[in-house]
Amino acid sequence: MARAVRIARPARGPRRRGTGRGAGRGIGPAAIGVGALLVVGVFMAGAAPLAGDDASRPISSATEESPNPLIVATPLPTAADSPEPAPEPSPALADPEPASPPPAEPAPTSPANDAVTEALAALSTIPVKGRAPKTGYDRDEQFGSAWRDVDNNSCDTRNDILSRDLVDIVRDGACRVLTGVLVDPYSGQSIAFTRGVGTSSEVQIDHVVALLNAWETGAQQLTRDERVRFANDPRNLMAVAGRVNAQKGAGDAATWLPPQKSFRCTYVSLQIEVKVDYRLWVTAAERDAMVRVLAECAG
Repeated sequence: MARAVRIARPARGPRRRGTGRGAGRGIGPAAIGVGALLVVGVFMAGAAPLAGDDASRPISSATEESPNPLIVATPLPTAADSPEPAPEPSPALADPEPASPPPAEPAPTSPANDAVTEALAALSTIPVKGRAPKTGYDRDEQFGSAWRDVDNNSCDTRNDILSRDLVDIVRDGACRVLTGVLVDPYSGQSIAFTRGVGTSSEVQIDHVVALLNAWETGAQQLTRDERVRFANDPRNLMAVAGRVNAQKGAGDAATWLPPQKSFRCTYVSLQIEVKVDYRLWVTAAERDAMVRVLAECAG
């Protein structure tokens, strides 16, 4: 916008006293009209720059140097200056809940571990006491003569066990075993059995719970018939190498275990089963030895 130009008024001369109505009232109408025409002419010039330093300045600078602080040039916004509206967020989808994992299946157990667990549970039911005195012990008197036919199958207990535990058996008739081969569970040795005066003792029938041990751990309280049944119970009998059976004697689990370690679990489990069935007890040392053996089997 062009600058407003201040028009200097012509200097007043001395007032002349006139006789007319307008005499003595200053500038006449003609002078005012000339000044108005000059002002209009300047504004009609529009954007023509004034001479001097302002001739080289851009028009926009007129706003910055405008002597009137109320006149401010406000640029109109353009499409480029307008910020794009932010896209409206789409409604958030709820994260699907993670599927819960299927329940863990119990670890499979082996039959051996199940047998150990059952043996330990049975052992926990057996009373723990000290060993009773062996006063009055007599094998034939208390447990009957050896190898009766308690099951009435027309075959004594010794031949029943030989028939069960040996292989490649040759018999004399339906019962009496003459020869056979034993794989000794206590030592793992193979023994050729031949019936005879000097050879039959190479294979002996062992009481897993020895008769004397039974007597000292509760068998004194059994009836004689119960003790005879105990002495001939197939669960408590096993064909073994004669020399190994002699080493065992009447020992319990605390004093003797089979040399073949892989058989100890079965051996101790059988002792526990028999003692439970015949209401016998164990000593503290015997119980501790059984627990140790079973713990090694489970591992």
